[in-house]
Amino acid sequence: MKLRKVTAVSAAVLALAVTATACGSDDKDSSSSSGGDQKITIGIKFDQPGIGQKTPQGYSGFDVDVATYIAKQLGYKADQIEWKESKSADRETMLQRGDVDFIAASYSITPERQEKVDFAGPYLLAHQDVLVRADDNSIKSPSDLNSKKLCSVTGSTSAQNVKDKLAPKANLLKYPTYSACLNGLQNEAIDGLTTDDSILAGYAAQASFKGKFKLAGFKMTNENYGIGVKKGSDLKAKINTALEKMVSDGAWEKAVTANFGPANYKNEPAPKIGDIKK
Repeated sequence: MKLRKVTAVSAAVLALAVTATACGSDDKDSSSSSGGDQKITIGIKFDQPGIGQKTPQGYSGFDVDVATYIAKQLGYKADQIEWKESKSADRETMLQRGDVDFIAASYSITPERQEKVDFAGPYLLAHQDVLVRADDNSIKSPSDLNSKKLCSVTGSTSAQNVKDKLAPKANLLKYPTYSACLNGLQNEAIDGLTTDDSILAGYAAQASFKGKFKLAGFKMTNENYGIGVKKGSDLKAKINTALEKMVSDGAWEKAVTANFGPANYKNEPAPKIGDIKK
């Protein structure tokens, strides 16, 4: 009788240990490729209208639409997505630490960044451009920015690049935010705002600015937006497959029109996976 009691207790302990081991196997890596009751954490911008923006109603923008589509292809529903703000200076660190599963945040693919993280895509080819008032026909080429007041957002190098390479006599004015630049542009305190055309289109597409601005269409640089993942992550191949499907089924074009259409953004065709324009 005593032997049978010990055996029964041992069996119960063993069963409990097996159960605990099974429960403890749900780590972040296992949840990054399948849905179920798991969550997926995605980094986006919170302050770029048309790209990635947090509002009282939720999250919106082209990158949000792309990320939501990818998540669905990976097996996650919209309510299984945890959005996390990814500021430009923090993106590589967030991926390396595992704070997010992937990042879609106007994230240009560059050799320097590829040393630290991997990229799926590209999924959008943007260009540095200039936003001007809709009724201003005096700026037809970058050289026309000479003697013009060009907005430089604090911390951005876009306006300085224009002054250094294309319009040395441009008058740079520093504003704290893109929204402040837009207000200055509207009030004629400045003549132009420069950054990626996709970002400019997103701001210009806001209801409060509809019809007031236009993109000059200069295409001064190539900005290949990619989906950032941790170095060596198997998500890269899965995300590339999802992006290809998004283009083929028309969801990519629909997202472009919905987020940039009001600004008459003349977007490039969807880039092919791995085709990075210099």
